[in-house]
Amino acid sequence: MLVAAGVCPHPPLIVPELAGAAASELDDLRAACAEVIRSLVGCDPDLLVVVGPAERSAAYPGDAAGTMRPWGADVRTGRGEPVLPLSLTVGRWLLDRYAPDPDALPVLRVEAVAADASPADCAALGGEIARSADRVAILAMGDGSARLTEKSPGYLHPGAVAYNDMIGRAIASGEAGPLAGLDPAEAEELWVGGRASFQVLAAAAEAAGRCVCAPLYDDAPYGVGYFVARWSFEGTPS
Repeated sequence: MLVAAGVCPHPPLIVPELAGAAASELDDLRAACAEVIRSLVGCDPDLLVVVGPAERSAAYPGDAAGTMRPWGADVRTGRGEPVLPLSLTVGRWLLDRYAPDPDALPVLRVEAVAADASPADCAALGGEIARSADRVAILAMGDGSARLTEKSPGYLHPGAVAYNDMIGRAIASGEAGPLAGLDPAEAEELWVGGRASFQVLAAAAEAAGRCVCAPLYDDAPYGVGYFVARWSFEGTPS
């Protein structure tokens, strides 16, 4: 059963070695992500699942490696040959950097979900994850819209701000319904990078207790929506 969850974005520049002199611009984002990581590890889960969008769906072992080399610096996480996509590389990097003891993490499971996965497939994965252990925690990696301004990667779309705000409100308040109802075609048009992983999280949260939320960050410093929030669930086994 899901006992806790966190949402974090996965911009390459969250890794200071890639940001260089501009690293301080995302200090608040890093601090919010650090709080999420500490809370997930601190809730004593039997299983911590990192979920993130990718070109195709795939499951990886908890110690799978990733590198930021394609984005400018060979900052690595995990062990062995790098195989993780960007979202999961950043997720594992956050765990390595901010977990109180990175060498004593809970059992990890790392899941890439195809960016074009159907809502039904996302729901099936989320439900399976929630049933996979007595105490499950999820770190859902995902960006909001990348079409919020004229300087955004996808340029300005007139519907992007309202749509991004809707997602941000749902994440901040722990409302699974709006996330479960995201339309893949609309999300793709608005370059919402985290649609699939948000829907996995929404499905996993369905059978959990009442959600208690702590919104920690909601901004678009580079014209891309970034959300950070902690979810915990009342009425779940302690």
